[in-house]
Formats: sequence, structure tokens, C-alpha cells
Amino acid sequence: MSHQRSGVAVGFTMFAAFMMILIGAFHIIAGIAGILEDEFYAVTPNYFLEFDASAWGWIHLVVGIVVLLAGFGLFSGAVWARTVGVILATLSAIANFAFIPYQPVWSITLIAINVFVIWALTVHGRDIAEP
Repeated sequence: MSHQRSGVAVGFTMFAAFMMILIGAFHIIAGIAGILEDEFYAVTPNYFLEFDASAWGWIHLVVGIVVLLAGFGLFSGAVWARTVGVILATLSAIANFAFIPYQPVWSITLIAINVFVIWALTVHGRDIAEP
């Protein structure tokens, strides 16, 4: 039984790749803001993940660079790129969940985009690699 390549599935995967690049850029922007302006993020009292703004900045910067590079890797359709994409989208969603008290709307938006990326790569990811 052969698997028929779907144009819609390829489109979802390409969209997921672009979204990962965008997520990476968003993380980088949030990271630079936190690093350059230590008072940029409001600190929430009694939160179990009490980091200062510069620590959050470095977390976002590193995650952003890796997610951005993985997004570019998805254009090859390689299995490793899809696997790394799912893992990084999951880590990005977790990081944004922890960041909700600091930037709730931003974090929830990125979590939703990450969930879509995970769905697109797990359901439709293999179609981009087929000839």
C-alpha cells in the first residue's frame, strides 16, 4: 500500500517550518529585551520559577536560536529535522508555559503556535520528504 503525497500536508509542513522560524525570532526578540533591559518583565511574587529578567532573556535567546535553525532544517524534510522540530516545539511550549506570569498573552499565543507545529510535523511531516 503506497502513501499518496498530499499537497495540503506539504503545505502544513512548510507552514510549520515558517512558524518555527517565527517562533525562534519571537524568542530571540524576547531574549534580547530581557537581557538589555533588566526591568523589562514584571516580576511575579511567589512564583516557583523566580528568575530575573536577564535569566529569562538568556533562556529565550538560546531557545530562539535553536528553534530558528531547526525551522530552516525542516525545509529539507529530513527525519532528524522533524524530530528535532517536535522536541524543540515541545520545549518552547514548556518554556512559554513557565513564562505565563510575566507575559500571559504572548506566552499563550506561542504555546498555541507550538501545538500547531507539533501537530503538523507529527501528522504531515513525512510528505515533504517524498519525491
